[in-house]
Amino acid sequence: MNAPDIERVLTDLDHVRLTKLAEARSSAPLPAPVLEPLQDLLTDARLVPSREVAKNIVTVNSQLRVRLPGSAEPSQIALCYPNDAELAKGFVSVLSPMGLALLGLSAGQTAQWRGPNGQPISARVEAVVFQPEASGDYVT
Repeated sequence: MNAPDIERVLTDLDHVRLTKLAEARSSAPLPAPVLEPLQDLLTDARLVPSREVAKNIVTVNSQLRVRLPGSAEPSQIALCYPNDAELAKGFVSVLSPMGLALLGLSAGQTAQWRGPNGQPISARVEAVVFQPEASGDYVT
């Protein structure tokens, strides 16, 4: 649901791992609100080698500050793989609607997705606080 003019960037490694996650879910398919944005992201994102991704791009295992409309303070979250997700502690699955909307954005851009009841939700990426690739981790 992100605006079509917003460029999304994925590392080669994130692309390969997300593709494998999508394929591995054949026994328990992803719901359409997740599968369609995932397929769009995998098809439309600009791919870059992990060593060349800009430091302000949201990649898997990044920690970022996001601001929801109407919130006084930004929230800090970590974008993770589904097995590590724990929303109450700020660990957001990359395969959730929010995670898919944030992945590949850069600081300053706004993610848009639909909530459980179909309502539009957005969050602005205030900052990428930690990105594995920026710290020299190209394999996690």
